[in-house]
Amino acid sequence: MLRWHRPLMLFAAVMAALSLVLLVLVFADGRTLDGVPVWIKPLKFTISFALYSFTWAWLLSLRHRAGRVSRWMGTVLAAAGTAEVALIAFQAGRARHSHFNEATPLDKSIWIAMGATIGVLMIANLVAGILVILDRQADRVSTWAVRLGLIVSTLGISSGGLMVTRVPGQTWAEDFAGAHSVGVTDGGPGLPLLGWSTIGGDLRVPHFVGMHALQLLPLLALLLAALSTRLPVLRREEVRLRLVVSAGGAYGGLFLLLLWQALRGQSIVHPDGTTLAALAVLVVTALGATAVALRPERELAP
Repeated sequence: MLRWHRPLMLFAAVMAALSLVLLVLVFADGRTLDGVPVWIKPLKFTISFALYSFTWAWLLSLRHRAGRVSRWMGTVLAAAGTAEVALIAFQAGRARHSHFNEATPLDKSIWIAMGATIGVLMIANLVAGILVILDRQADRVSTWAVRLGLIVSTLGISSGGLMVTRVPGQTWAEDFAGAHSVGVTDGGPGLPLLGWSTIGGDLRVPHFVGMHALQLLPLLALLLAALSTRLPVLRREEVRLRLVVSAGGAYGGLFLLLLWQALRGQSIVHPDGTTLAALAVLVVTALGATAVALRPERELAP
């Protein structure tokens, strides 16, 4: 019987409920910041944290050693996430930027506190991830889906650190200690709701895509298990394992491609020929790996 992590489940439920409240505020409050409704940013974070914390509550219910340590890390994740969302919502209520903002003593203090909570989140995520990765789960498919999801997710979360390192081509606005964009200044035209830049590179793209490997790869393993009752080719665990490993490699490749594109100051909606060529290679490789994974065992034998 699974023992769900209660603080993380409570945090996930609160974030889900808060998302509904913020969705109402997006339409009820006419204030904007950089041309975007002030409550869009906390809404994105509550949705993301709801998914993130629910996934961690499930991961920490799985069989693993050092259960007490990992459960403490789960509690730390929930507490730090609560603080992060509270600070973002507070700044949204003031119609002020939350991330990187050092325009006033209060803004700077809030950004410093946010930086501390982000650091705590990364450390707790890393420690809990290592503890889960080291153990085998119910089957090899789930084991590798969790491992690959945690690895790519950790890389995605860590890529957020590039926003405060002044990478080449990045311009920080006055009184700001970081930026999302590369090649252009923050606050320009962006995709609806997401806000990702449509005229330059945006480090939030690989950060977001990489982070959510933690949900998508284990979900793929569950989907393959469900389909195995109807599709004979998926009944063998080895086939499902090869598909999950192929998907993990492709997902990791996509994360690296998006990171490379952002660092080159290129918008996700305006890829150049080099980016498209790299994407084509990634797609062909992924399709080839999938085809090999689905081949009968006797055809794979030398």
